[in-house]
Amino acid sequence: MVRNSRILIVDDVVDNIRVAMNILKEENYEFSFAQNGGEALRLIFEVGESFDLILLDIMMPGLNGFEVCKKLKENPTTQEIPIIFLTAKVDVDSITQGFSMGAVDYITKPFHAAELLSRVATHLELYHSRELLLKHNINLKAKAKHEKNRLLSELEDSQKEMIFILAELMEATSDETGKHIKRVAETSALLAKYHPCLNDEDVDLLYHASPMHDIGKMTIPLEILHKPERYSEDEFSLMKKHTINAYSLLSHSDRKLIKAAAIIAHEHHEKWNGTGYPRGLKGPDIHIYGRIVALADVFDALTHKRHYKEAWKIEDAVAYVLDHRETQFDPELVDIFQEHLDEFITIAISQ
Repeated sequence: MVRNSRILIVDDVVDNIRVAMNILKEENYEFSFAQNGGEALRLIFEVGESFDLILLDIMMPGLNGFEVCKKLKENPTTQEIPIIFLTAKVDVDSITQGFSMGAVDYITKPFHAAELLSRVATHLELYHSRELLLKHNINLKAKAKHEKNRLLSELEDSQKEMIFILAELMEATSDETGKHIKRVAETSALLAKYHPCLNDEDVDLLYHASPMHDIGKMTIPLEILHKPERYSEDEFSLMKKHTINAYSLLSHSDRKLIKAAAIIAHEHHEKWNGTGYPRGLKGPDIHIYGRIVALADVFDALTHKRHYKEAWKIEDAVAYVLDHRETQFDPELVDIFQEHLDEFITIAISQ
């Protein structure tokens, strides 16, 4: 049996309230009472008292029991409180109306002690059981949501790890190193951090997806990748396909990281003036991710040794970027690069 439950008794006859309280008092319930419907509603909505069950008389002056019940059932904060009608009316229409209003039971006057005790106890048990189930359901939903987020986070972490592994595998086929992809990732993230139209999610995506910018080189023959001399026209045409091949490989994924990597791999050789490849995109038609990685990749390539060239001096590489504002590079990104130059140089020389 549920103990210490709070019961509101509403009846315009004080003796009826006393009788009900005397019958129920040995069960350790807590009581409040009201002698009319208006007072009952004031206790609940103005005073803020909460109840586990309401014993509600039907025939009262002012608001009758049906009207009080209707107002309680219309309010989300009180609609679940079980209401037992107290009535001397036992005609079918009154009983039917009471149940249609949302009452859970009715008890006829004068009260029979065993009936009142049993019905009150039954509906309190049902009410508290329903509350307990609802609480458990909310807890289960919260746990399920937490577990789902944990699994998604683990999956995303695994994707990030696999991207770096694949990128380093690609770098192993050329004279570049894993340090190159790390620097490009940090430079790309830094450009995104200072870009006024990008947010923290973009910064994170660029950091973890930019290492895949040259993953398409795995599809290019090693003799071309390692060729120290200048490419022939045919060889360069073949080399340029690494952008298209990478996009074909990555673009079917629905994962945001892989989708970002597909865009970057496809567009990081496009140029602001439209003379880049593979599609000759121009200006803002190039995705901002592609524009960012284009600058990051070129600056890092210039400042580090490759099999076909020596490393440039930092000041020469910086001058190249600034000189190619609005031709090769997005002018807004070049301005960000220049404004925070010390931070970009730190990345370039730190590894």
